[in-house]
Amino acid sequence: MDEWMNNPALKGIDPAKLELIRMAAARTSGKTGRDLAPVMLALITSANKQGIRFSPEEVSLILDILKEGKSKEEQEQIERTIRMTSSIFQKHMQ
Repeated sequence: MDEWMNNPALKGIDPAKLELIRMAAARTSGKTGRDLAPVMLALITSANKQGIRFSPEEVSLILDILKEGKSKEEQEQIERTIRMTSSIFQKHMQ
């Protein structure tokens, strides 16, 4: 379940960000694309309260991690959900 933690792209990420990502991954386990938007927003909001900002590249990496192991249909649903809520995410990023 935690194979995503071995992703080489995570090696350079701040440990505080990595912990937030780990928490988000745990909360999204078994959820569909529609349920990911509130989790992502909570992740970004929680990070902001701690003075942590995710770059667009980091958000993209997080989404890739959250899509791992999902069916093609679920991955497409995640993409649609993120597109619909992207303005909210952009407001809370850098």
